[in-house]
Amino acid sequence: MERVLNYIGGELVPAMGGQWLDKPEPATGALYALVPDSREADVQAAVEAAGRAFPAWAALPATERSRMLRRIAGLIHERLDAFARAESIDTGKPLAVARTVDIPRSVLNFEFFADAATQFSTEAHPMDGVALNYTLRAPLGVVGCISPWNLPLYLLTWKIAPALAAGNCVVAKPSEVTPMTAYLLSQVCRDAGLPPGVLNLVHGLGPHVGGPLTRHPDVSAISFTGSTRTGAEIARVAAPAFKKLSLEMGGKNPNVVFADCDFEDAVATTVRSSFSNQGQICLCGPRIFVQRPIYARFKEALVARTRALKVGDPLEAGTDQGALVSREHFEKVLGYLALAKQEGGHMLTGGQRAKVPGRCENGWFVEPTLVEGLSPSCRTNQEEIFGPVATLMPFDDEEEVLSWANSTRYGLAASVWTKDLTRAHRFASRLHSGIVWVNTWMLRDLRTPFGGVKESGVGREGGWDALRFFTEPKNVCIKL
Repeated sequence: MERVLNYIGGELVPAMGGQWLDKPEPATGALYALVPDSREADVQAAVEAAGRAFPAWAALPATERSRMLRRIAGLIHERLDAFARAESIDTGKPLAVARTVDIPRSVLNFEFFADAATQFSTEAHPMDGVALNYTLRAPLGVVGCISPWNLPLYLLTWKIAPALAAGNCVVAKPSEVTPMTAYLLSQVCRDAGLPPGVLNLVHGLGPHVGGPLTRHPDVSAISFTGSTRTGAEIARVAAPAFKKLSLEMGGKNPNVVFADCDFEDAVATTVRSSFSNQGQICLCGPRIFVQRPIYARFKEALVARTRALKVGDPLEAGTDQGALVSREHFEKVLGYLALAKQEGGHMLTGGQRAKVPGRCENGWFVEPTLVEGLSPSCRTNQEEIFGPVATLMPFDDEEEVLSWANSTRYGLAASVWTKDLTRAHRFASRLHSGIVWVNTWMLRDLRTPFGGVKESGVGREGGWDALRFFTEPKNVCIKL
């Protein structure tokens, strides 16, 4: 049985208390690994190691930090198959998805910020011959990065890479639900020659690791992706200590399809945006609003494509939908399916546990589900399910669907389908969303800021915004 280890001060070590957490494989329900049940002492050791490493790492020329990030990226790429298989087994997602999306994007995160580290510049503001102001941006010191279970390496590296590129040292807490690729990353960092203490990975439960990390007085900033409930707790603890915070949290994103859309493209992409990664992506669009003139036709086509999705063993070729990440989450999603029926919803397809024969007969699989007949204000349409469940609702005009789209407490992302460019601009500007896709979905430029509004979060990640978050500006004014 695999034993995951912490990565502290350049060494792979178990939790100091010698305690372990069980890690089952989602596709089978069987135990396959043990994870350190780390506590405050482990966090303290990691913060101290990061603090010791910080002066030398911050003083390293940006070109040298860039080379190190590229070395790490290269080793992940060389071991892509091993990383992809570990991600698939750990999360339950199809191996093909891990191989073509998760791991390549993790490589790109390091490569992108390796380039950005050498391009990050100061600003100058001359005062008409009187004085010259210039702004320096210095690394913060030791920073904390807390990442979720749905895209484990993808989102962990999305935080680590800019923090390291900017000259910080990192203590990161990967999700205890999906720890394996973080463990593989720690091995890559050792092989790449990353100086001890520059990156530290501490595994364990949120209250035992994330809590002490958030409270620690020597941690200058927290970058978090996860649930709104956890984000609120982090903000409550960190705010009195005046730590910098970046919180990317939940979403209940609308997918608005106008009658003048490119029909085939809208249907095909809606299947992706509803069920990719078993619906376990904060950017999925589980609330599908379709203008009434094409509603019946769109529904028929969407149901047919959804029924054609193959639910199966994540390690087998041809599997479209794998297992949900944990028994707890599996039961939560089934609970929402029951709630949808109680609220008057009609299951157009799916609606129950999926049976996968063979080695996966005890796995946590749920059929891709489309629900019709629910009001926009019901709990099913207001609360984040984070599973393969989407609702279908007709609308008549722009004002009506705008009010429904904006009716939740979230504001992370939205999709709009229309050939009317004027409408696209107008409608996108009025949506309460940090990002709006028009006639596409999940098309991401790493240079652009990413984040949500309302209860979907505060702060932005990506591009210069990430590097600005992980640095502190200092203005210097010189009288001429």
